[in-house]
Amino acid sequence: MPSKLFIGNLPRNATDQTLSEFVSGAGFQVTCAGVIRDRMPGMPRGFGFVELAEGEDRQRAIAGLNGQSLDGRPLTVKEARPQRTDFAQTRGGGGRSNFVRPRDFTDF
Repeated sequence: MPSKLFIGNLPRNATDQTLSEFVSGAGFQVTCAGVIRDRMPGMPRGFGFVELAEGEDRQRAIAGLNGQSLDGRPLTVKEARPQRTDFAQTRGGGGRSNFVRPRDFTDF
């Protein structure tokens, strides 16, 4: 099973390609790399994910890459957590029960 890493504090000009090349240049085999962007403006959000090839040692990659500099910025590298699927539960634990529905303005 491939290992997925979170890489934070990326420079604003970082691309999927530069992220992949950076990790590959450190001696790790990369399956895929992606810089996360805002939906509307498309600007990079300053972090991304790298999937290492099967058999790569995740802990060795974290130890080797964490604190390394990319375009003058020290990177934060750690194990990626699974994507959340319970968005409603993550905001105060109330889910939709605490959600205040906006008024219907159909009777103008």
